[in-house]
Amino acid sequence: MENILQEIKEAVLNFDRKAVAELAEKGISVNIDPLKMFDVLKEVIGTIGEGFSKGELFLPHLVGAADAVEGGMPIIMEEIRKRGKKVESLGAVVIGTVLGDIHSIGKTMVATLLSAEGFTVHDIGINVTALEFVKAVKENNAHILAMSALLTTTAPEQSRVIELLKQKGIRSKVKVMVGGGAITNEFADEIGADGYSGTATGAVKLARRLIAK
Repeated sequence: MENILQEIKEAVLNFDRKAVAELAEKGISVNIDPLKMFDVLKEVIGTIGEGFSKGELFLPHLVGAADAVEGGMPIIMEEIRKRGKKVESLGAVVIGTVLGDIHSIGKTMVATLLSAEGFTVHDIGINVTALEFVKAVKENNAHILAMSALLTTTAPEQSRVIELLKQKGIRSKVKVMVGGGAITNEFADEIGADGYSGTATGAVKLARRLIAK
C-alpha cells in the first residue's frame, strides 16, 4: 500500500497525469482507502504551492503538478463518494471560466490548490454560461463562486453572472471571487465581486478570508 501512495506522489512530482490516474485506479483495485490517496495528492500539491509562493518553484512546476493531480482526483473523489465517506471541507467552491473564454490553465491551478487547501471544489469547466454558474451554485450549496476571464471581451460575463445571482435571490448566500488576465481590483469592485486575486496562490488565501467572514 505504502508503495502505491509513494508512487502517486512521485508521479505528481514528475507531472505524469496518466500515471496518477492509473495509480489511483490501481489503489482502488487493491482496496487502499481513497481518503489516504486524497491526502497524498493534497500534501504534494500543497508542498508545490508553498514552494511556488516562496519563489523556490516556478509556474511550470505548478501547472504540471496541477495537471497531474487532476488526472487522479476525479477518480479518487468518486471512490470516496461510492464508499459513503467524506473529505473534511473548509467549504464548497464552484469554479469555472466564463462564457466565450476557453482558457483553463489558471482556473485549473486555482481549483487544484483550493482542493489541496481543504475546499470541496466543483470545477465546471470552460465557456460556462451565467445560467450554468448559478445552477452549479444552487446544486452544490456553494460557499464561494470563483470565475476566471482571460480576455477583455469576456470579462463582462462575470458581471452578468453576479446580476443573475441577484435575480435568483441567492447573491447574499455565496461569496464571489474573480480572476484572470483581464481582471483588476478596480473591475472586481465595479461589478460587485467580493474579492480578486491575480495569482493562484493568492486566490487560495482570498478564499480562506472569504470563508471566514
